[in-house]
Amino acid sequence: MRRIAEVIVVEGKYDKNTLSQAVDASVVTLEGFAAFHDREKLSFLHRLAEKRGLIVLTDSDGAGFVLRNFLKGALPPERVKHAYIPDIHGKERRKRTPGREGKLGVEGMRPEILLDALRRAGATFLDESPREKPEEAPITISDFFAWGLTGAPDSAERRRALLKRLSLPEKLSTHALLDALNLLYGRERFREVLRAFKRGDDGRL
Repeated sequence: MRRIAEVIVVEGKYDKNTLSQAVDASVVTLEGFAAFHDREKLSFLHRLAEKRGLIVLTDSDGAGFVLRNFLKGALPPERVKHAYIPDIHGKERRKRTPGREGKLGVEGMRPEILLDALRRAGATFLDESPREKPEEAPITISDFFAWGLTGAPDSAERRRALLKRLSLPEKLSTHALLDALNLLYGRERFREVLRAFKRGDDGRL
């Protein structure tokens, strides 16, 4: 499975599931048009763009292009790439009827089509790029247990305080927080952040 450096942005969870069968990459969902009104999600995407770079991969119908154009105006263009799937008529297996325009979305694409779309967008394939240093071990749920961020009576309160301190969306689940910390900080950097958080240091982390 091909590894991609950038974070890929898709419309919903079914797109994410399909993409995870084609590439090894970090994928963030927009949850459809909810992104228009979610300032926290938009701020999160902005930070991911600056840190990792983004690839926007939406459906090829009208709604997909509305979302894409919204992100074009909201995110730094030099940090965002755009991948386009072809117009293929049909319907996804889970749906009873085709979409309004009768086109397959990202979730209906074959892996090779998604790979081609990402390559055309200029995705950075890590297995084609030399690595300057060994890959850092990711933060895991076991670390959350060890750090008191889950499994303890006050874990939920600690996570809420941490989300607020890090200016991350307050509704992130435990596993979504885990993904966000790996994307934005990495294991060693976050351990420094966590130590500062426990000391109560001032300033944004």
